[in-house]
Amino acid sequence: MANPKIQIIVKNYGTMTAELYPEMAPKTVENFLKLAKEDFFAGLIFHRVIEGFMIQGGGYDAQMEHKECEAIKGEFAANGFAANTLKHDRGVLSMARTSDPDSASSQFFVMHAKAPHLDGQYAGFGKVIEGLDVLDKIATCPTGSYGWYMQDVPKDTIEIETIKVVE
Repeated sequence: MANPKIQIIVKNYGTMTAELYPEMAPKTVENFLKLAKEDFFAGLIFHRVIEGFMIQGGGYDAQMEHKECEAIKGEFAANGFAANTLKHDRGVLSMARTSDPDSASSQFFVMHAKAPHLDGQYAGFGKVIEGLDVLDKIATCPTGSYGWYMQDVPKDTIEIETIKVVE
């Protein structure tokens, strides 16, 4: 059976198509597909962008209001899940989390460049197979701070119109 594919449709930027790897992170992929099918991501933004590193989204709306959802177990080596050997190379999708290894929920990041220090520390679960130009456009947008607590926030809103599952 083929790996599931998703499309991350970003307003005014284009579409990134990614292949997901349930063999690397089964619960993570299941959770992400469930949220996508519920249209959870519609209207959320990429709220953290660091050129040469990654873009992060899936947790905040344009007013910087956090959208809550249930957390899942972190599927990565440092959390006792050895099956996930996905490297954090350019285009890889991975789950964001707090210092709690089991705090991943809806926020994800897309690697703009290779970051081997994240391997085994975060649950990689997919990879962009089309639309790396969209990733590059987002990664090079101007950023600043939001209040005293959030850095690397795009100066102009980068909205996720939707994330859809491509059967």
